[in-house]
Amino acid sequence: MAVKMELVRIIISELGEQQMIYLREVDGTRTFPILIGIFEATSIDRRVKGEVPMRPLTHDLLKNAIEKMGGTVQDVVINNLSEHTYYAVIRIEKDDGEIVELDSRPSDAIALAVHYSPHLPIYVEESVLDEVT
Repeated sequence: MAVKMELVRIIISELGEQQMIYLREVDGTRTFPILIGIFEATSIDRRVKGEVPMRPLTHDLLKNAIEKMGGTVQDVVINNLSEHTYYAVIRIEKDDGEIVELDSRPSDAIALAVHYSPHLPIYVEESVLDEVT
């Protein structure tokens, strides 16, 4: 079972290699931290602040490509934790109604989610939350 989460905090450190984002359970109290890279962190931060680049960056490109091919991104799901690595899928509905799950790093999936207005739903599988909370 997947739990709906919301992005609540982005920590960008110019001194460290790893940045952090926090997700919080929408209808609960659990929080979920994820270490991410600087490029994904700045992409997420820019979009949360409403800053739109003049030319498409990587997550803009992904969004545009999915839409041009007739897909509609439904949501993102962080669905696994294995050997200290999180896994996620981007769920895309095709023109014929079929749902395709695209393997993704959680940081890229969340960055894509915040490129939409309103932001796409973000879910974390209960089993993953049980391991980290």
